[in-house]
Amino acid sequence: MAIINNYVKSLNDINSLQVDKPRLPKSKSYLKIIGIPFFPHANSQERLTLNNIEMILKQNHIFDNISLASKPRVIKVSSKSDMSIVWLDIWDVQSGSNTKMLINRCFNVRNYIVTIRGANINPGIPQCKNCWKWGHTMFSCRIQGARCVKCNGPHKSEHHWEFGWCCKANDKINPPRLETKKGEPCPHSFKCSNCHGNYLADSN
Repeated sequence: MAIINNYVKSLNDINSLQVDKPRLPKSKSYLKIIGIPFFPHANSQERLTLNNIEMILKQNHIFDNISLASKPRVIKVSSKSDMSIVWLDIWDVQSGSNTKMLINRCFNVRNYIVTIRGANINPGIPQCKNCWKWGHTMFSCRIQGARCVKCNGPHKSEHHWEFGWCCKANDKINPPRLETKKGEPCPHSFKCSNCHGNYLADSN
């Protein structure tokens, strides 16, 4: 009798286990959304944020069964443009059915019609560590010398304290500016030299 009870208990233990359902192998696919304004709010310089993008994706049914493989990335089309490109990495099956369903689909974002396009793998837009402009690396930078990531002055960022005008004392202005002590971080704030936002030029 004990042997039978142990056998029944073993069967119950096996049945109680949660067996994963077979899953199709997944891969990443790369998309970009074009046509979304970089400044989404009328008469405002507030830029497009990840929260804005997440809300846009949630509000459009074509993304209902789509899982993002990483956070979306937003870039400005160019320094003189008011439009953006949103890069999306999504999980897909080997056949790429999710990607095929989305590519060339259009949907509305307020008064704009935006389009989904296919994209190559996008590890990120390169940023030059010499002039801090986007779209090229320091090895192909064409400017002579270097630019400071903080004040955009003609010096390397690590030499900001020695050459940055903001960290030098100036008693001719009102109120007078005190010298930043050596070894302390620069306390002054600047706008990005690329888009004039309230952050440094190397901010994501």
